[in-house]
Amino acid sequence: MKSCFCATEILLPSQDIPVSQWGCLACDQFTSQPAYWEQMASQIANRPSALHIILPEVYLEQNVDERIQKIHQTMYEYQQNVLTRKVNGFVYVERTLQDGSIRQGLVGAVDLEAYSYEQGADALIRPTEKTVLERIPPRMAVRKNAPLESPHIMMLVNDPEKTLIEAIAAQKQQMHLLYQGSFAMGSGEVTGWAVESPQLIAQIEQAMLRLCSQQEFDKRYPAYAGRSPLGMVVGDGNHSLATAKACWEDVKRTLPESEWEHHPARYCLAEVCNLHSPAIQVEPIHRVVFGATPISLMLASTAYYDQEGIVLDNTTPQYVFEIVTRNRKTTIGLRCCKEPLAVGVIENFLAQFTAQYPNAKVDYIHGEDAVEELVCQNNAVGIILPQFYKSDLFKGVIAGGVLPKKTFSIGKAKEKRCYFECRAIR
Repeated sequence: MKSCFCATEILLPSQDIPVSQWGCLACDQFTSQPAYWEQMASQIANRPSALHIILPEVYLEQNVDERIQKIHQTMYEYQQNVLTRKVNGFVYVERTLQDGSIRQGLVGAVDLEAYSYEQGADALIRPTEKTVLERIPPRMAVRKNAPLESPHIMMLVNDPEKTLIEAIAAQKQQMHLLYQGSFAMGSGEVTGWAVESPQLIAQIEQAMLRLCSQQEFDKRYPAYAGRSPLGMVVGDGNHSLATAKACWEDVKRTLPESEWEHHPARYCLAEVCNLHSPAIQVEPIHRVVFGATPISLMLASTAYYDQEGIVLDNTTPQYVFEIVTRNRKTTIGLRCCKEPLAVGVIENFLAQFTAQYPNAKVDYIHGEDAVEELVCQNNAVGIILPQFYKSDLFKGVIAGGVLPKKTFSIGKAKEKRCYFECRAIR
């Protein structure tokens, strides 16, 4: 049986390009804060950087075709002149976070044949949240004719015995150091080692096979024994992995089945982390509503609660969240909610609200400080969601299929996976 997480050829920039210059934060961060991306661009200027081969989503409505054409051109140039180092295997990564903890991960190739984002699918690899299909086409436009990929995708395995990543970390002194340094714009430090020995590669793939086995699934989730195993879930980069899958399905239709297994588009580069790592902190994703007044939101939410039989109750609430306006914060308690998470109540309400008020726009924001800043700058309304607990993540996916969109993120905005490693996909 083949592992769904495989060794592959990984490309890296030349040794003389520092981490601070090459590494770049995920494209779906700071989507309402162009100043972040402008400052990043000014620091990098015209020097080689992963920033030049991604499309930050803050620019999705600005000269997109021209930007994508430039991205593809730059990728071809980098393939020839910048990405001069290769690893045949995996990369073991340590990311130092703001609190000093170290997030460990393995970068390798995820087999897209083992993954599905279709709602209700029982694939070995599944999303944790509902995939918004409208978000795939802009990313497909970047990936479709791209010669390269660079991932901000983070996958999670449920490995309490620490047989996969931590077992490799214990042997890092035997590995070749690839890079070490600090990312720009306060995104922390990172170190990467090459995992190339046949013994270590076999160890990773065997550990992954065990974690994905029916026997392991039945032991870990006895209430769901006999169901199709769940081996990995998407922790971050859900829509990027869905885009890779959609592109592979397009490519697959043009190929005889005999060519599927080794085609580079069948795989997607990603970092796999252990859910049980103390450094994996799951943060709620908050909402900011632009183009709406606090009074219109309040009146609409009251009508929605009445419609759904939800009771406002700050004494014995089922869920608690905060409404943030320019001048105040208001705590809201709800009970008699049908949704299993507070974010589900909020998402259902906002879907109804934006249908009634087409000028209203919702953005998904990491960090309470960023919410408050956007509210003050734009006279918007913020919704601060309660903590989401990672212990329920795998069980939630198994029991309910997916969580509501944008339920959680791994860590703070600046602690997201940065683009660094690359892989040829054509």
